[in-house]
Amino acid sequence: MPNLEHPAYPAADLLRLESLVPCRESQVSMLLSIFGERQQFSFPSIFIYGHTSSGKTYVMQTLLTTLQLPHVFVNCVEYFTSQLLLEEILIQLQSCSSDSEQASPVHCDTFSDFVRLFKQAVASRELQDQTLYIVLDRAEQLREMEANILPAFLRLQELTDRNVTVVLLSEIVWELFRPNVGCFEPFTMYFPDYSIGHLQKILSQNHPPEYSADFYAAYINILLGVFYMVCRDLKELRHLAALNFSKYCEPVVRGEANERDTRKLWKNVEPHLKKAMQTVYLREISSSQWERLQHDGGEPGQLKGLSAHTHVELPYYSKFLLIAAYLASYNPVRTDKRFFLKHHGKIRKTNFLKKHEKTSNHLLGPKPFPLDRLLAILYSIVDNRVAPTANIFSQITSLVTLQLLSMVGQNDQLDGPRYKCTVSLDFIRAIAR
Repeated sequence: MPNLEHPAYPAADLLRLESLVPCRESQVSMLLSIFGERQQFSFPSIFIYGHTSSGKTYVMQTLLTTLQLPHVFVNCVEYFTSQLLLEEILIQLQSCSSDSEQASPVHCDTFSDFVRLFKQAVASRELQDQTLYIVLDRAEQLREMEANILPAFLRLQELTDRNVTVVLLSEIVWELFRPNVGCFEPFTMYFPDYSIGHLQKILSQNHPPEYSADFYAAYINILLGVFYMVCRDLKELRHLAALNFSKYCEPVVRGEANERDTRKLWKNVEPHLKKAMQTVYLREISSSQWERLQHDGGEPGQLKGLSAHTHVELPYYSKFLLIAAYLASYNPVRTDKRFFLKHHGKIRKTNFLKKHEKTSNHLLGPKPFPLDRLLAILYSIVDNRVAPTANIFSQITSLVTLQLLSMVGQNDQLDGPRYKCTVSLDFIRAIAR
């Protein structure tokens, strides 16, 4: 039995729409209830929000296209000024109207001009007889434009006296949009994140025709078991699934295992998935390079081009500052004399380590240190004499800006600023080489 039902739209179109938007049937059903029939006036403005890759843009585009509803779809990042945005809406309206054969250039400076030109653009009988939808994707960019743009879009139906609905798509909540002077409140709607079951169902639909659906579903289950805790982005997961599937089915291609031998398939793909997990979102190498390295049989732990973030190029003294910061974060203060002085005298080895120091400092995390201790360690590990010039202090600030160091506490402390080193041991080893 179909989940989507509406008397104003053909059952075949609703069935096709349901197959195109899996796991979003409840949101589509809600939107259809708000839209009503084609000729009815809908809600003046709708605000849809949710995290990235939760299906907001895709669902809205698919819904309007499948049901053949007249609409305008504009990305506010691409058209980043009010003039560009308003002119693009009018240009797309001309293409929607059957009266105009070809879109002509439009010049629109103010919202008053937009209202006048909008009425002219929807004068055709086809656009007057049904609701027109204006969808503004990445709507948070509207807050950077003139103060009247957002309130005017929210009540565009009233200003133009036309059957139009404005849909705002955003990743942030409506409370961060609302102007101080108040405005018309849109109908707000939330798109929740996909659950692991939803991701399993959506990703399993892309199985290659040469393999069974159960075989690909088992692969997606393994992939989500590895990546779900660190990545919920559907686009990224789909990219990872396509990238590593060839390695998963390698034993089947060579005849060493069948499609049901899940354990052997997992053992073959496990090291590659772990290596791919270190580079989620980074795109350090292209998909073709990754596939070529997998085809050549390179060791996953030694793939050239991966983990490039451990080889950041820094100025000469910034590298020493970062090494000194790491030493200051992970070594107790009482060991500085022992490690960084040539003639530190005799140190009794009995009970040298306190009870809490017997635990690895790498497990306890970085400790804050003052600026003077950082500079003292820097002077001891650099061969030549380093003068405490403004250049050194500016490089410390740059390391904080790059988030390689983090400042602890407030800047106005009487005892000076305190820092923490935020990079890993592998990063420091790469810098030290």
